[in-house]
Amino acid sequence: MQKNTPQQRESFRCDSPENLAEFQLARLNEMLAAILPHNAFYAEKFADVKLPLTSLDQLANLPFTFKDELIGSHENGDLANNRTYGIEQYVRFHRTSGTRGRPMVVLDTEEDWQWWLDAWQYVLDAAEINSSDRCFFAFSFGPFIGFWSAFDAVTKRGCLAIPSGGLSTISRLELIQHNQATVVFCTPTYALHMAEVAQQNHINLADLGVRRLVLAGEPGGSIPEIRECIETAWNAKVIDHSGATEVGAWGFSNADQTGVCINEAFFLPEFISLDTGTAAGEGELSELILTTLGRYGSPVIRYRTGDLVRPSWNNAGPCNFVLLEGGVLGRTDDMLIIRGVNVFPTSIEQILRSFPEVVEYRLTAVKRGAMDAISVEVEDRKQEPERIAQELHLRLGLKVEVTLVESGSLPRFEGKGRRFIDSRKG
Repeated sequence: MQKNTPQQRESFRCDSPENLAEFQLARLNEMLAAILPHNAFYAEKFADVKLPLTSLDQLANLPFTFKDELIGSHENGDLANNRTYGIEQYVRFHRTSGTRGRPMVVLDTEEDWQWWLDAWQYVLDAAEINSSDRCFFAFSFGPFIGFWSAFDAVTKRGCLAIPSGGLSTISRLELIQHNQATVVFCTPTYALHMAEVAQQNHINLADLGVRRLVLAGEPGGSIPEIRECIETAWNAKVIDHSGATEVGAWGFSNADQTGVCINEAFFLPEFISLDTGTAAGEGELSELILTTLGRYGSPVIRYRTGDLVRPSWNNAGPCNFVLLEGGVLGRTDDMLIIRGVNVFPTSIEQILRSFPEVVEYRLTAVKRGAMDAISVEVEDRKQEPERIAQELHLRLGLKVEVTLVESGSLPRFEGKGRRFIDSRKG
């Protein structure tokens, strides 16, 4: 197991690309040697691969891993297919959120779970969280991974961890206030919803003493308009975090909050250009591919995350990990092509959040002949949807139908927001 002191984390972040690559290759070969041939899924995939690898360049010769092939049968309890050991060696049970199909069960051994907690320490470093902080977790504590690992990670750091599963939003706000929480963990959607409920109940969030919000589960923390809305309402700094049940806690905000750094001490990233299908260059729109450097019980190798990103290896600052400009920009399967223009739901949300009077929205995509089309419903305190349509036209170069709906009529979300309705596939 990799050592994980503050000094070692700092060393990894600031190390030279050559030293980092040498470390990654060693960790990758260690993992492959440990899981093969016990892991039937990867033993079959890599049957013709000569190991150990002598260069990270050889990683490109290994087959990709797709989520569809990880999903186990319903008769097998929906257990992911990439398990290395018998079920008796696992101690943690979590499921994917199920927002894109049937939930998949992912298991972790005790050592795997420690790997999760060690990866989270990089996120906590970015948020400048210390043992005097009181950390509030605004999520349900159900089988979805959510912030389960973060909860254990902050206790390892000596923080007071405050759960709130099952509570209403107003009860959570009162618990934050009563216990003087200094850090809140939630989704961007729920941070905005708590701000709405606080305003309705005459609670001044800015006076609660929360100094950091660690946001995850969806894009938003690195989108300037959304981040500004949240930081203004809470009078606190936003730290974006990226992760996935089947992968791990892989990303954290850079110092300037302009994007997300990939934790390359724990994950090996690759980027596939959306235009060419080959390795992406600096700032090129691409799909993120991740390999875990650990988590032997449930490893993923060359995993197609479906996340759309723009990698930058030339970012300024002390951290040498690759930076994703603007964080995760969207999903490959959410991209719309409207009159030849690539449009992502996050791009539209970025524009909508520039209007402080827009409380909530819903975006619907449909097929009109061979072309995509979109419409937007908004709860707008000013009740002037025309100005929103004009701004969308100006910034996207597209005419978008914007409809005003009654205040409070659109759904609210505790976890990941489901504001994008894709009706293109019937």
